[in-house]
Amino acid sequence: MGCDLPERRAAGSVRLDRLPSQLTASRMAPETPTRNLVIVTGDQLSPDSAAFDGFDAGRDAVLMMEVAEEAAYVPQHKARLVLFFSAMRHFRQALADTGITLHYTALDDPENRGCFAGEIDRRVRTLRPEKLVMAKPGDYRVETAIADAAQAAGLELAIVADRHFLADLDAFARKARTRKSLLLETFYRDMRRRHDVLMDGDAPVGGQWNFDPDNRETFGKGGPGDIPPPRAFAPDAVTCAVMEMVGRRFPDSPGRLDHFAYPVTAAQAREALDDFIANRLADFGRFQDAMHTGQPFLYHSRLSCVLNLHLLDPRDAIGAAVAAWEEGAAPLNSVEGFVRQILGWREYIRGIYWALMPDYADRNALGADLPMPAFMWSAETDMTCVRQSVGQLIDHAYAHHIQRLMVLGLFALLLGVRPYDVHRWHLSMYADAIDWVSLPNVLGMSQYADGGVVGTKPYAASGNYISRMSNYCDSCRYNPKKATGEDACPFTTLYWDFLARHRETLGGNRRMQLQLRNLDRKDAGEMSAIRARADTLKAACTAETYL
Repeated sequence: MGCDLPERRAAGSVRLDRLPSQLTASRMAPETPTRNLVIVTGDQLSPDSAAFDGFDAGRDAVLMMEVAEEAAYVPQHKARLVLFFSAMRHFRQALADTGITLHYTALDDPENRGCFAGEIDRRVRTLRPEKLVMAKPGDYRVETAIADAAQAAGLELAIVADRHFLADLDAFARKARTRKSLLLETFYRDMRRRHDVLMDGDAPVGGQWNFDPDNRETFGKGGPGDIPPPRAFAPDAVTCAVMEMVGRRFPDSPGRLDHFAYPVTAAQAREALDDFIANRLADFGRFQDAMHTGQPFLYHSRLSCVLNLHLLDPRDAIGAAVAAWEEGAAPLNSVEGFVRQILGWREYIRGIYWALMPDYADRNALGADLPMPAFMWSAETDMTCVRQSVGQLIDHAYAHHIQRLMVLGLFALLLGVRPYDVHRWHLSMYADAIDWVSLPNVLGMSQYADGGVVGTKPYAASGNYISRMSNYCDSCRYNPKKATGEDACPFTTLYWDFLARHRETLGGNRRMQLQLRNLDRKDAGEMSAIRARADTLKAACTAETYL
């Protein structure tokens, strides 16, 4: 979606309908000294933030900063930059409409010092606040930078718990220190009980905690048919201005803006949720692992962006899905699967991140050391599954969880790409990527770099898995059943090579025994040919040769 159409230039009314009452007081008088300077980062865009508790608009002020450091610490998809900056500017406008004192640094501000430390120093010198306040950020690096800036200024920094989330980080960290393993299923059941979600007394509704076995259907030869696409939002004047700035300031960033249609306000986020509940939730469960050529969204909600920016409260998303089941509008397997992603996986991943950082980022249990192949940025490859998945990333900065884990993440795992490089690529290409959610998903679930903290086994599979769950292989020049030869599927070749080179490391993992027994059935001649083909593939990827 471009911004050259007149009807897209009309900015709508931008208001927040749930502002805390303390934010509605009169604006701070010019001579009034600042008590608390509340810092709001780009992923903290909620008026219900605990950072606003006790806010006195007569004595306190808000600081929001667009800084070049955050826009460029990894190359970022143009759509990701537009999403963050536009959502921040819409939130700024809504806060300003309440009459509070708000200091906002735009990226193009000539006085912008380009980083959190510089901007905080500049504002502190002018405003002379008694204290800095912020909600727990989503990035260890950001928290450290702001804490260092506060210390340099001689100010107290109060970091309050982020009540957008439903799990207590301190409680999670205590369990992490005392338990040998942190299983998602145990955590998920505890969260269901604690928040009384899909419960019948002490038992789960339907008699099962997890309906995942019902959620692995494929579309078959007939394909997915007509699926209502996610609600699209035409860029308004604010978003168009951001798109122009991003195009001008970051011309070499990956991705395109032609299809930008993300929600950028709380009201739009609610519309996107309602659209998913009405049009796709019912079939989301059984088809959530399926993939199909030319279908980037299928039955998925595409709500992770607005959840991660705090434009949508997870309680509202969970409540809407449960209400749909109670009203008979969606089956239990779909609703439970959706709830598990939010109440279970999302909260669990955040707990892992904050319990194990900063050392977690350096983990590389399998010793992977290759660079990310160039085609993972460009989609220039004959592998249809990779071309389709990266192509939609370029267009939409989005791919659903199976494309992330079992196509793109799988290829990086089998090839042996450095885990943190995979994480940086993930931050670059996905609109919803924030450090707390990306790092454990990539290092733990996708790349098994944490040695089994998040995933109990590597999610290693051959091209046959992709063939079973999609129609990608129907139009691909590679054969998923073949591991050697010019038409051998790179996934299949690298799968057997992966198992062989990590045979000793994975030998004690009981969940890998079947795969390792299959490996042991291959004779020496076949394995020699597989390793030779794998070495050719690795060399081609490293040399950025077309594959």
